[in-house]
Amino acid sequence: MYEYQYQHLSRKGFRVIGITLRGFGKSDKPYGKYNFDVFSDDIKAVLDQLKIENAVMGGFSMGGAVVIHYVTKYNSAHVSKLALFGAAAPSWSQREGFPNGVPAEAAENLIKATMTNRQDLIASLGTGFQAKEGNISKNMERWLERINLDASPYATTESIKSLRDLDLRPNLSKIKIPVAIFHGVQDKSCPFIWAEELQKGIKNAVLIRFEKSGHVLFLEEMEKFNMELEKFAK
Repeated sequence: MYEYQYQHLSRKGFRVIGITLRGFGKSDKPYGKYNFDVFSDDIKAVLDQLKIENAVMGGFSMGGAVVIHYVTKYNSAHVSKLALFGAAAPSWSQREGFPNGVPAEAAENLIKATMTNRQDLIASLGTGFQAKEGNISKNMERWLERINLDASPYATTESIKSLRDLDLRPNLSKIKIPVAIFHGVQDKSCPFIWAEELQKGIKNAVLIRFEKSGHVLFLEEMEKFNMELEKFAK
């Protein structure tokens, strides 16, 4: 999914490492628990094994919630900067004090769709992720669809259940490293107001607006995204 970020950053002298979470991409797809402790522990194992230090860690959508959980659980181990891209955080679900989250009924309908109509659900994402149709090509839409279809159906459902139950608001004040929040102003999946809430809650956070983008800002405004990420990483 980050093909064009690899293309850019690897040519600018960066070592770029992608961690595909269990259940997704070409990682193993076991049954069992899929929650944010499991994902964070997996990331820690990879960074320990590779002896990574002073990394810039990025997370997109649900991955944004994962990396926030990681840096707060492990006190930013191996990581010197954090970048959030269209993050499903600080709370995906609507809760007391957070009225702009996904309503409970909509969350349950999405979970049900992953268990009864996953192919059609994923086919609708290509259009829904953009600020407006045509921001990315039909071939890119199909490419994103294939990537999503590669995920374990079980992992997809269980991950959304875990995201539904996750509230990161109490943890934001624990983040002490510099944070860049990249967010599409027209994001329909993770509304822009979530980015503003993140900025309020994280002491060292800067918010970078992508005026023409929806949820796939790294494709919709690719050049700006890559340049801003390179600048932040430096």
